[in-house]
Amino acid sequence: MEKKTDDRSATGRAVITGCGSFVPSKILTNDDLARMVDTSDDWISTRTGIKTRHITTDGESTAFLATQAAQRALAYAGLGAEELNLITVATITPEMVFPSTACFVQQALGAKKAWAFDLSAACSGFVYSLHLVHQLIATGQIDNALVIGAETLTKITNWKDRASCILFGDGAGAIVLQRKQDAGRGILYSTVGADGTFWQSLNCQAYGSRHPSSKPLDDPDQVYMQIKGREVYQQAVRRIIEAVTDCLEHCGLTLDDVAMVISHQMNARIIESAAKRLNLPDEKVFINIQNYGNTSAASVPIAFDECVRQGRVKKGDIIILVAFGAGVTWGANVIEL
Repeated sequence: MEKKTDDRSATGRAVITGCGSFVPSKILTNDDLARMVDTSDDWISTRTGIKTRHITTDGESTAFLATQAAQRALAYAGLGAEELNLITVATITPEMVFPSTACFVQQALGAKKAWAFDLSAACSGFVYSLHLVHQLIATGQIDNALVIGAETLTKITNWKDRASCILFGDGAGAIVLQRKQDAGRGILYSTVGADGTFWQSLNCQAYGSRHPSSKPLDDPDQVYMQIKGREVYQQAVRRIIEAVTDCLEHCGLTLDDVAMVISHQMNARIIESAAKRLNLPDEKVFINIQNYGNTSAASVPIAFDECVRQGRVKKGDIIILVAFGAGVTWGANVIEL
């Protein structure tokens, strides 16, 4: 099922006015991993592009990371927490089963006027959130929102599985969206989709209603992420290409019109393969997975924040955010900064 939305006719549009990111200070290198499992820096780098990843300590939770990124985004936007209308957190590693991580962020920020909820679409969660929140802003239901992607994936990583433990890191990214009447910039178009028939390619099965905590697991490793690498690779490349192509065609854009494509950082080889098939030049593809690993819903906002602060994109540029994740899910946003 795929949903497409053209927002060019909206009188109010969600414009990005602030961004921020945060990662834990503790770093796990490929050499560190080589002392834990049968792997090496060369093996990991060649297959994933990852060199290091940031990992949380016991005292650092998803809400903590999200709050740090949120504070930086609010400061960038010059918006007080007390002015916020909405906080949403895209995550698959929430603070707890309930209440939502967003409620903990609301409490930490003192954003008493904001309503709050979490969104679960795995690595696509942030682009899903941008699409949904923009609809609320464009229709005049809210004036602003804090959109966050935050993950502590290393807390559900099987550190004995060399195929998966090398991939993941922790972090959070956030943006502030504000309603601007008749703005020429903002979120121009979104495309989102899902195909649940591929759910087994990426999953973490415990402890939901199918495998409740009250019953022993058939396989103890169900508490960790399970990944079918080849299937994920094939689906990810296909869906990224489809999403970016759809964005270009629907908005009447060429690659010359796009300043940067910022993809979910799942694997450098996946991003490079999709970019090559799209004929995207290297300078228009932002990659930072070498420093952070796969941070799921946090990867797009972390990459966006870095891209902005490094001066790789500027006001007036058109960018495309694109992601693929478990579900399987995928999506992309066209944004004029």
